Amino acid sequence: MTTLLFAVTAADHWTLNDGSKHPTGYWAEELVESHRTFIDAGWDVTVATPGGKAPVVDEGSLAVDANGGDEQKVADQKSYLASIESILSSPAVLEEQKASDFDVVFVPGGHGPMEDLAVSESFGALVVDFLDANKVVSAVCHAPAALLPAVRSDGTWAFDGYELTGFTDEEETQAGLADKAPWLLETRLRENGAKFENADAWSPHVVVDRNLYTGQNPASTRPLAEKLVSALK
Repeated sequence: MTTLLFAVTAADHWTLNDGSKHPTGYWAEELVESHRTFIDAGWDVTVATPGGKAPVVDEGSLAVDANGGDEQKVADQKSYLASIESILSSPAVLEEQKASDFDVVFVPGGHGPMEDLAVSESFGALVVDFLDANKVVSAVCHAPAALLPAVRSDGTWAFDGYELTGFTDEEETQAGLADKAPWLLETRLRENGAKFENADAWSPHVVVDRNLYTGQNPASTRPLAEKLVSALK
């Protein structure tokens, strides 16, 4: 059975460049569609957060407008989240997890990872452990921010030269937060040495390079999860 570490942000806000706190958390579609795909595939999934703190959903991700006007889609997300409430309310402590216990680490997005996982040295070290053990590392939308602290002892970034994707500067601009953001994900990943690839804004897009699997935006979540399941059969 494939074992997966499902690393979820514990942040409930994103600190903007003026010091204000933008309410956030995980993005519902990204958590729901990925978790459901992995469970349906029969995988053993361990949900973990920094400090073992119960994660919170970005309420904006449950707005009908944020889901293409599809009320049924929102109802489905709320129903699934309710069905796994006991799991989300008592996650494992992320800092206590070891790469040797898992085949894959997956990070769903939302702006939350920009606040906590992006600056977590312990998570960065864990990601390096996964990478060096030739295990799969995967993240979607804003969650590739969690790859940023994956720095080796010699100071080099573990993903320098890797092809990957994530939430684009264009999408952040269209979402209305680019001018308030302390930093932009695409820009930061490029600066670190990633070969950033993007499709049209909001279109599903998945990039695979070696054992790194990334998705561009919420719509990329299910295709990314399905590609992981297929690859690990």
